[in-house]
Amino acid sequence: MSSVKKNPRAKLPSPVPEEIPVPEEVSEETPQVKTREYETRKWGYQLAKLGIEGLDERIKGILRGRSYLVTGETGTGKTLFSLTFLMEGLRSNEPGIYVLVDEEYDDFMNGVYDFGWDFEQFIKARKLRILTLMPDFVEKMRNKPVDTVVMSIVDGILREARLIGAQRLVIDPVAPLIVNEGDVAWTREYIKSLIINLEKRIGATTLIVSEIPTGSTALSRYGVEEFLATGVFVLGIERIKNAFYRTLYVRKMRWRPVPPQLFVFDIVKGKGIVVRGELNTILRE
Repeated sequence: MSSVKKNPRAKLPSPVPEEIPVPEEVSEETPQVKTREYETRKWGYQLAKLGIEGLDERIKGILRGRSYLVTGETGTGKTLFSLTFLMEGLRSNEPGIYVLVDEEYDDFMNGVYDFGWDFEQFIKARKLRILTLMPDFVEKMRNKPVDTVVMSIVDGILREARLIGAQRLVIDPVAPLIVNEGDVAWTREYIKSLIINLEKRIGATTLIVSEIPTGSTALSRYGVEEFLATGVFVLGIERIKNAFYRTLYVRKMRWRPVPPQLFVFDIVKGKGIVVRGELNTILRE
């Protein structure tokens, strides 16, 4: 049974392989580099809008088909950031998938409806899929090889992505998908394999949400996500004197000339994340 299911009723049948084929041993004579010949083709990435007012105008979009990390401490707006991105796609006729990992489906749907987003219309129109983990996912996958766990997740997402032609994907958050968290080497190899397989097999523009432990100066929970992601958005809350500001920092943006700036944003019902401007500029007003 697949470890990902479509909510609220239908389960996705997907057999999990018991064993992963072992590749043939590489001999010392086997070349480990490949020469790329000249190709006549049009190079360059297509861009996708985040849908975040005040930020899209500054960064001009993100690379289609690549994975981005949305990170920050608890309560900083990571879920609303990713849902703003997903809603932009739905409004632009770009179907999307939301992998809901640590919240009940009914609670999630009630929340987005109260916030001003009617996801039900997009689900009925086959433009949106909400997926959750099977109840026994952690126990079933514990101590399994990296490839077995990754393929179980990616296969389930891929099936739904093909059904609706998904162009956007959100995994929120990634931490509960780590079934052997105490094994650092396993975890790093797992995250690497997960991101590579999401990009190669599904090809959607992806946001992966990762929580930073409170008080930590790290950029991610496991210390490896930021190196594999094409870009990193760090959300936070700054207290300056007696005022609190929600902040957004574009820490990494591969192949995009984005200067390091700390922005202030608001959470606006029906819109999501709205960037007001640079923190230093706002403080001078």
